[in-house]
Amino acid sequence: MKPVKVGLLGLGTVGTGVVRIVQGHQEDLRSQVGSPIQIEKILVKDANKVRNIPIDPGKLTEDAWEIIRDPEIDVIVEVMGGVDSTKPYILEALERGKHVVTANKDLMALHGPEILAKAQQHQCDVMYEASVAGGIPIIRTLIEGFSSDRILKIMGIVNGTTNYILTKMSQEGASYEDVLKEAQQLGYAEADPTSDVEGLDAARKMAILATLGFRTEVALEDVDVRGISGVSKEDIMYAKRLGYEVKLLGIAERQDEHISISVQPTMVKFSHPIASVNGVFNAVYVHGEAVGETMFYGAGAGELPTATSVVADLVAVVKNLKLGVNGQKTMVPYNEKKLKSDEQIACKNFLLLHVEDKAGVLAQITQVFAEYEVSLASVLQQPNADNPDAEIIIITHDASKASMDKVLKHFERLGVIRKVKSVYRVEG
Repeated sequence: MKPVKVGLLGLGTVGTGVVRIVQGHQEDLRSQVGSPIQIEKILVKDANKVRNIPIDPGKLTEDAWEIIRDPEIDVIVEVMGGVDSTKPYILEALERGKHVVTANKDLMALHGPEILAKAQQHQCDVMYEASVAGGIPIIRTLIEGFSSDRILKIMGIVNGTTNYILTKMSQEGASYEDVLKEAQQLGYAEADPTSDVEGLDAARKMAILATLGFRTEVALEDVDVRGISGVSKEDIMYAKRLGYEVKLLGIAERQDEHISISVQPTMVKFSHPIASVNGVFNAVYVHGEAVGETMFYGAGAGELPTATSVVADLVAVVKNLKLGVNGQKTMVPYNEKKLKSDEQIACKNFLLLHVEDKAGVLAQITQVFAEYEVSLASVLQQPNADNPDAEIIIITHDASKASMDKVLKHFERLGVIRKVKSVYRVEG
């Protein structure tokens, strides 16, 4: 029985997990695909490095092209990361008729449509389940599970680092700075955490999910991004008092063929399932026109959860190879992209204002909202012994982004408002 031969680009955390699963689950894999799956060659930075898994040194190479151009290799599994250095390998592999499995969210967010078009041209598979939400099979679900439905909304926690930070701030009342240091010490956050905490990692994942969910080509610059570095423990305290958790949510919505995609700290009602997703876990909520509301939950990162998604993609490629149907399920975006204007983007909003503590202030503030046709769901004045100013909390009904921008601009020149302390989207 001829084995299917795999070239593995990268032997870091995920690559090691892939080797563990393929070596340890040979009997299961063979029963699923009808032949052995054999890792033929592995790209590493240093072939002489001591490793914690048994690997034949003869399979290691420091030259990626040796793997890409090997005619014996059927499938390339890319878990090395990077964009500029990796893209040429992937395109060359597809040119040579090799199928590709990748965990590279940056590559797929920036160059996904080009790579998928190349795959379709050469009748190759490109699978990238592990690029979003680790072990959660959300990409296959969007492509296959929702193929007969029309997705209206995708909302999710797709970055474990920021969810860990916000969870610790909520549960322990700790500051953002203190929890970030702890996350770095535990290895949940990078030494330079910018990509995670400023929402860039989540934005790349949401570009991929929105492209698949709405069948249109969503670029990274189409995502409105705001991170969590401005979230204070006071914000979280007020949110909890009102019945909300603060989560960094990716939100993609469709209405009348127009779409919007954002990543932002959001106040989520306790009763919404996403509010109870804590620690480094991820969750993706999908609202279909026919199926209604569904949610997918699980480990968003880590060696074995992510490697499990990679190997599941590898199994899918090999099954297609046996059936002779590679390249037939490639989802190339086909809908025209129509982005919502600021007038069309609408949501509920939370505002925390520091204002002069005197009569008539509230009337002036509510007059500004009325002027721009923003209706209020609740208004609450909170005593704060540490603040000589009055603190007013306002939650609006659904209001357009354009109207809210006008309200906030007006507040800048309203003398009784000392400071607009916080503004958050509200969900649930």
